[in-house]
Amino acid sequence: MKLFTVLCSLFLLSCTSTEKKEVSNKTDKKFVPDMDVASGMTLLMRSMYDVHEGIKKDIQAGNTPSDFPKEFLKIFTAKLTDDKPYNDTFKAFSKVYIDNERAIFDAESGIPLKNRYNNAINTCISCHTTECVGPIPRIEKLLIN
Repeated sequence: MKLFTVLCSLFLLSCTSTEKKEVSNKTDKKFVPDMDVASGMTLLMRSMYDVHEGIKKDIQAGNTPSDFPKEFLKIFTAKLTDDKPYNDTFKAFSKVYIDNERAIFDAESGIPLKNRYNNAINTCISCHTTECVGPIPRIEKLLIN
């Protein structure tokens, strides 16, 4: 009887360890992005964030920004994460964003500067609600109250 109990225990243990291996193999196949390697778009958006911090400070100090940052136009060509292709939604948001961004630097606009700036930032937030939602809380900090 003891031999039977020992054999059953060994059998159950071997089944249990096999199941764990199957689960771990499935977990190993799960996609985990390499966060140490930033795409061209990620680097561009980080730069855009930094530029907007400066623009926000200028506006709050009563200064009018004068030069549209030409590097922002790379939004149409920068390499997306995991070589993902540009989709129509991203292309549309990018165009609206650039239009809103250019409006910040339009000295002849009848729209208050703060509103023009917030329109550009809100375009960023709107776009990020469709794809990459992670940066939204950080982007919201760029808004001028």
